[in-house]
Formats: sequence, C-alpha cells, structure tokens
Amino acid sequence: MRIGELAALVGVSTRTVRHYHHVGLLPEPVRLTNGYRDYRLRDAVALARVRRLAELGLSLDEIRDALADDLGRELREMLEELDADLARQQEAIGARRARLAVLLAEADLQAESAVSPEMAAVLRDLSSGGSRFAAVDREWLALMDTVADPADRGRVLDLMLPLTEPQALARGHALYERLDELDDADPADPRVPALAADLAAHMPDAMVTAMIGTPADAPGGGWLEAMTAEVSPAQAEVFRLLVLTLKDRT
Repeated sequence: MRIGELAALVGVSTRTVRHYHHVGLLPEPVRLTNGYRDYRLRDAVALARVRRLAELGLSLDEIRDALADDLGRELREMLEELDADLARQQEAIGARRARLAVLLAEADLQAESAVSPEMAAVLRDLSSGGSRFAAVDREWLALMDTVADPADRGRVLDLMLPLTEPQALARGHALYERLDELDDADPADPRVPALAADLAAHMPDAMVTAMIGTPADAPGGGWLEAMTAEVSPAQAEVFRLLVLTLKDRT
C-alpha cells in the first residue's frame, strides 16, 4: 500500500508517517522501481503501536526506547511513571477547579480575585490608603502569586508576613506616601537616597536575601525591571539605590 493508504488505515496524517521515518521511529519500507514506498501489514502494525504510545503521552524518545525493548520491561516502567504524572496533574487540576468554584461564587468578582486567599489578605493590608505606588506594588505581587507554583507562593507569603504587623504596616504606608511624592520629581532630588535607605531598613533580612539572590528568570526574579518600567524616573532611582544598598547589606 502507498503512504496515504497506510496513514488512512492507522488514522494519522502522511506528514506524521514521514516524520516518524525521519526520527527513526518507523523503518522505511523497500521502494518500488517507480520510487514509491511499498508498505505492508507489519508497517501498519508498527505505526499503530507508535500512535498508541504517543496518545498515552510518551515522548518520541521514550517511544523509541520502548520499541527497542523487546521484553517490554522498560515500557512498563515508563507507563507507570506516566500514570503517576497523570495522577499528579489530575490532583493539580482538581485544586484549580476548586479555586475557580470559590471565585465563581463571589458576587463581586474582580481581576485581583484570582490570587490566592492568603495573598488577597496580604494585599488588602499592604496597599490600603489609595496610594498610586501601592497599586503598582499590588499588581506586581498579584502577578507573582498567579504565576508561582504552590511552593514558591508559600515562600513569598512567608516573606511578606512580617510586613503585615501593625507597626510595619504603618511604616509601609508612610513609605508609599513618600514614593508618591516623588512621582514628578527629578532623579537627583535629595529625597531619593534618603527614601532608598529607609526602604532598605524596612525590609526583613529574609526578604532581602530572597530578592537579591533570586535569578532573573525565576518567579519574582525580574522584580526590579518590572517595577522600574511602571514608575517615574525618580522612583526608579530610589529602587536602583535600594538594590545597591541591599547588596551591600547581604
């Protein structure tokens, strides 16, 4: 049979068959004198097996290893690992659906409702008072909470908790007000280095270590670039000096 007939019989595209030939998953049959491939029943059986393994979620490399193992022991191990992965994914999907159910039950559903309940409580405390800069900070924290995995999300919350104590909250709100006052200021304004020093003093040691030591491509690692893109030049200068101060501190 021709490649089109083989593909139709097994339920794949001719492009898929050619790709499996290219990557070595399906041996190429003998060509006829006219140059066409001549597929036989054994080729259809081999192609069907590759398709079944791909539908189970195995990668092409895993399928190649499985096909090379005549006894099937390695295939069984890979299928067991795949089953465990699927179980973990199913659990994660269940948790997400439970969170969605809570969101859908809210009468006043807003964009920030998508954060975890724990982060929502932190955001309410940290960014109250109508500060413009607090709103920027709130958006950044909400984004971190949304994209982080559960373990990272828990670590971020642990870092934020000291700032939710009553005295720390009062200092934080005062710092937000001072940042707002620099909205139209010159980066050389004398208030800039003083505010950077006070911000550094306000931050707990664990938070400083996490902020300075987190790679730029990790969740939260690009906080400086993201923050400075949303603020005025004077406010951006505050955070540039803040980072220098924190690096000295660590």
